[in-house]
Amino acid sequence: MRRILTPLVLTLAVIPFAGAALADQPLPADQLAKVEALLRQQGFTKWKEIELDDGMIEVDDAIDANGKEFDLKLDPVSLEIKTRKAD
Repeated sequence: MRRILTPLVLTLAVIPFAGAALADQPLPADQLAKVEALLRQQGFTKWKEIELDDGMIEVDDAIDANGKEFDLKLDPVSLEIKTRKAD
């Protein structure tokens, strides 16, 4: 019985912290520089925040050359813009 309870207790103790690993995280400086260069190349002039969230790079309030505002999600490996949602 003890062999079953110990892993169960450990699993239940870790579950509340599992979500914290997927929470918003800042990007490493080298990756942040690449994302910013890509945004400028794509015609964006400024943005509010860039972070890693749920396995995707999120760019909040990116403003393009026409002054339109978007929230973007980028693939963290290829840096391809996967979603572009107008604000």
